[in-house]
Parts: sequence; C-alpha cells; structure tokens
Amino acid sequence: MQSLRGVALVSAATLVAELGDITRFTNPRQLMAYLGLVPSEHSSGRTRRQGGITKAGNGAARRMLIEAAWSYRFPARISREQLLRQEALAKPVRDTAWKAQERLCRRYRKLARAGKLPTVITAAIARELSGFVWAIAKQAQSAT
Repeated sequence: MQSLRGVALVSAATLVAELGDITRFTNPRQLMAYLGLVPSEHSSGRTRRQGGITKAGNGAARRMLIEAAWSYRFPARISREQLLRQEALAKPVRDTAWKAQERLCRRYRKLARAGKLPTVITAAIARELSGFVWAIAKQAQSAT
C-alpha cells in the first residue's frame, strides 16, 4: 500500500490494523461501502436522490484515505521518497500505483474545473483510492 501516493508508513499501518485482511471483500465496491465512502440514497418508487457519503463503517480507515487523497491535488510524479519505498515491490504493484496516481490526479483536476468543493473532490478521490488499495492487496496476496 505504501506504493500509493499519500499512503506512508503510518497510513498503511492504520489501514492494515483497522481493515485486517482487505481481500475478504470480494470486490472494491464492498470495501468502499464498508469505509462509508459511498453516497447515501433516499429512494421512493422511481424517485432516487443521492446525498453525501454515508460515513458508515470504519472511521479511522476512512480518515486515513481522505488524508492521503489530498496529495492528489498536485500533478502526477514519483518523489524520491516514494521511489525508495517502491524499489523492492513487484512491477505489477508499481504499475498499479502509477496508474492510480495518473487517474486520481486527472480526476481531481476535472472535478475542480467542474466547480466542486475541495472537500467533496477529496472524498471522491478517497473512494477511488480505496479501490486501488483493494487491487494492490489482491496483487500482493496472489504473489505470495
């Protein structure tokens, strides 16, 4: 998980401690829902209204992902510190981390141009970041 931008040692340790085995979720949407990063919904008949995030589930892990998501407001690049963290990792994990960084930085800029509030953008980025965390956990499990 430390291969992802914004997820340093403390964040990764918190996520692992709070979530346990991330691969227990069969798909990333389950992890997103567990973290409370999905929109709330008020439905009646054919009317469907979505609200803010549900905030259900694990607050500490959600907070760590939101804090990590703030780093995606800057252009995509790999810092020296991040490069050192990624040295010993498998190539598929590094590729996934770079793909995540490109996608999330681009999405942040797109939502900002659309006039969304920075806090709303960050919650959306954290939701997608949790999907990449799930993907990297799955890759790490299959490598062992």
